[in-house]
Amino acid sequence: MSAAPLDIRPVSATDHAAWLPLWQGYQRFYQTEIAAMTSETTWQRFLDPAEPMHAALAWQNGKAVGMVHYLFHRSCWTLGDYVYLQDLYVVEGLRGGGIGRQLIEHVYAQARDAGAARVHWLTHETNSDAMQLYDRIAERSGFVQYRKIL
Repeated sequence: MSAAPLDIRPVSATDHAAWLPLWQGYQRFYQTEIAAMTSETTWQRFLDPAEPMHAALAWQNGKAVGMVHYLFHRSCWTLGDYVYLQDLYVVEGLRGGGIGRQLIEHVYAQARDAGAARVHWLTHETNSDAMQLYDRIAERSGFVQYRKIL
């Protein structure tokens, strides 16, 4: 028996109640808590066509089962923008079933349609389950991230 069809579409103003539990689940997964004001501002940015930030939800049987956040940014190395896939989350119990891959492919399609040169993302070194997928659909850059929290 096959899984129910998946519909991936950009968020709309009416999707907040479906998006928020996924966003909170993502934060729990990474053992972090993002301030409510930051989350609300992020949501508003997704809805603003002038912003380079985007979000899409994966829907199955009328329920949001996954989310992806991505943003376009300039690069000194190419004429086309890069797309940073910042957040990817699939509800527990449905992971490993292809939803994450389809969300990433959605971002690939959006990037291609916009003439972007690259899609890139980070994951935590302990996220080995996700890395099995990432190793099949992308290339490891070999770069190590450094950061300074301000």
